[in-house]
Amino acid sequence: MRYAWIDQHRDRYSVSRLCRVLCVSRSGYCQWRGREPSRRAQANALLDAEVAAIHRASRGSYGRPRIVRQLRSQGHPASAERVRRSRQRRGLRSVYKRPYRVTTDSTHHLPVAPNLLDRRFDGWRPNQAWVSDITFVRTDEGWLYLAAILDLASRRIVGWSMSERINTNLVCQALPRACWQRKPALDVISFQ
Repeated sequence: MRYAWIDQHRDRYSVSRLCRVLCVSRSGYCQWRGREPSRRAQANALLDAEVAAIHRASRGSYGRPRIVRQLRSQGHPASAERVRRSRQRRGLRSVYKRPYRVTTDSTHHLPVAPNLLDRRFDGWRPNQAWVSDITFVRTDEGWLYLAAILDLASRRIVGWSMSERINTNLVCQALPRACWQRKPALDVISFQ
């Protein structure tokens, strides 16, 4: 293990210094480099390649049990523990689907707003009907939530707002922006 670490860092530091720091002899390191890989190391390298190929073929969806089954069906018996170590050496992790989490509370006793659109999305005049929706966007710094307001007549975004949190302020900030941009008559708007 020490020799492998020295071999990995020998481009930055001299081998003599690395051997001295890790308390190993330089001659022992040179002998280690000249040796053929052991049968176990060769078998592990072969297993690593097979596990990586199965991982790629499954697009990262197979976990350890499925990879073990796949290897056994291909005639390469390997224990679950060997597959775990192989995945760990290669840094392979399975992609898993997160469970669906309900975020809407429909058990309240508040009045429900009427559906003024009644699934009629055509035949509106400009600024007569606006609809809004909230979605999320992945960025390098995390998730951002986007609230957009769409005019059904022109099919254009008339107002929007972004936030790191999903709350009522998100839509409440988008609506004044839409009103500022379009300046509609307040008695005409149907906002859903």
